[in-house]
Amino acid sequence: MPPADVEHAPAVTGPAPGDGDALHRARTRVAAWVLDPWLIPYALAAIALLVFSPALLNGFVEWDDHINLLENPSYRGLGWTHIRWMFTTTLMGHYIPVTWLSFGLDYTLWGMNPFGYHLTNNLIHAANTAVFYVVALRLLGKASTLTGGTLRAAGVMAALFFALHPLRAESVAWVTERRDVLSGLFFLLTILLYLAAADADGAARRRLLVGSVIAYALALLSKSIVMTLPLVLLLLDVYPLGRLPRSRGTWRETATAALLREKLPYLTLGFAGAVVSYWSVASQHLLTGSDKYGWPARIGIAAYSVWFYVEKTAVPVALSPLYELPRAVSLLEARFLWSTVAAVSISLALLALRRRWPGGLAVWIYYGIVIGPVSGIVHSGFQLTNDRYSYLSCLGLALIVGAAIGLMASAAGAGTVRPWLMRVAAVAAAAWILALGTLTWYQVQIWRNTETLWRNAVESDPECSICQHNVGVFYYQHKLYPLAKAKYELALALRPDRLRVHGNLGLVLHGMGDVDGALRHIRIALDDSPKDPKNLTSMAYVLLTQKRHAEAMPYLERAYAIAPTYVPGLVNLGLALSETGHPAEGLAHLTRALELKPDESTVHIGLARVHLALGNYEAAAREYALLITFYPAGAKALEPAFFSVW
Repeated sequence: MPPADVEHAPAVTGPAPGDGDALHRARTRVAAWVLDPWLIPYALAAIALLVFSPALLNGFVEWDDHINLLENPSYRGLGWTHIRWMFTTTLMGHYIPVTWLSFGLDYTLWGMNPFGYHLTNNLIHAANTAVFYVVALRLLGKASTLTGGTLRAAGVMAALFFALHPLRAESVAWVTERRDVLSGLFFLLTILLYLAAADADGAARRRLLVGSVIAYALALLSKSIVMTLPLVLLLLDVYPLGRLPRSRGTWRETATAALLREKLPYLTLGFAGAVVSYWSVASQHLLTGSDKYGWPARIGIAAYSVWFYVEKTAVPVALSPLYELPRAVSLLEARFLWSTVAAVSISLALLALRRRWPGGLAVWIYYGIVIGPVSGIVHSGFQLTNDRYSYLSCLGLALIVGAAIGLMASAAGAGTVRPWLMRVAAVAAAAWILALGTLTWYQVQIWRNTETLWRNAVESDPECSICQHNVGVFYYQHKLYPLAKAKYELALALRPDRLRVHGNLGLVLHGMGDVDGALRHIRIALDDSPKDPKNLTSMAYVLLTQKRHAEAMPYLERAYAIAPTYVPGLVNLGLALSETGHPAEGLAHLTRALELKPDESTVHIGLARVHLALGNYEAAAREYALLITFYPAGAKALEPAFFSVW
């Protein structure tokens, strides 16, 4: 036995009486908090914010952002004049007053800092992720036998597949497409409130329906793409809500009439939205005429659109900000023929399986309803398709993915699927979502700035004429004239019918010292688009550099009459007036240009020159100091004028 003076280490014993129960209760509370079903939507929203967080470093891009935001002071604030403009404008063929209100709020909070605008887009998309999860729970619960944990697993998978797919990048990472995510939020809220109303009675039901109608009105005022939502609600009545009896007879007729009466507010709003949308596009002369693309071509475009988003959902590669509409569309061309065959085949297969798998047909019909307005039957713009058109149309595909995971989990729980197979499926699903999130992480960075956007576009599709042209614009802005010339010539080689490119090619030739070539190409563009303020200003600019003021002034005056807020036109008109002995009038035009685009270096260069002409040396010096700080090259160009005075 050990000596009595040796101390032993204390024995390891269990907790004191009652400590084990307390520890168990603490663990239970933590587990309940982590697994609380109400936390799932917030977790999903947080994941969406994380994956799209690189967009917070993005800037504005010269792909509608410059027209809608950078050169547009009308939305900057929430005063009465701003709100009146928001509810009356159809800028670029869109009537979106609620979206404009959100931009006005951004401006009051952030000014022209793009971070704030991207943050708002991200927050709205995160909210959409959470709301779609709740919608998915209701729809999948109605359409299947999933309950409890398996139903939540299905909802989580559906929400993540929707939110993290690379096709969402354009809608979220492009500031202009605020209208997509905002209309999407109200679209989902409309459906959620409608589904809740279907399960309610009496006054609660009426309140939910009124809320649903209000949400739908807000959706339409955010973007008219939601105009077909009343048809979606009717589809939901048939499946999965089953509100329309299958048997024939008086009861069926009465129920159908009741459902249609219930839809009258939605149908009225949807019809009004469609009319306003058509008028907005037509009033801007943006509709594609039937003389360019007749009905056979429209059918081919629509079939291509239907197949395109299914294909890109399955294999999201070579995504681009622009899938250019070809000069001619033939149903016999391989891509249009294959798309037509694929769309018809899927439709026939799902129709044949409608009794065994009604959900598949319902999702396909939903897809067709939502994609219809942007399928190309009624067409405007240069695009064949756009990634952003998948934002709402592919929600049904996300539900199918979620349902597949939920049914697999349910089968594993019932013992009809072996546990190892379920584990493999779970790992595969997690890897798939991780891969989509990783692709999206990089896809949003394509929208970082104008250069990254169009460089990636030409890598995705070297045959895209407009993409090549836009890279050329970037080169021209950075005075890389030989590179810009090559891009413009390539754009014209790909699409000789795009005569407006000649205007930019003319400016490049002028930068390279070929004045005659510049005037020749600008004249080609001007003959094609005689009311384009850019072409008019380009012609005047070249003439002004040759001191041919008398010839330049008519072009500048026409440009000002057509587009009094076109900043390059204002700058050149201001300088021309100053150089022909009217510096005070020139200063007024340049001051207006400064209000429209305070960060534009050419405005400050022009102001400095006019102030020197007026003898306002202190004001000229202030402009010179600004240029030294923010645009040293512009300050250097002014040095001869300053040295001649001092």
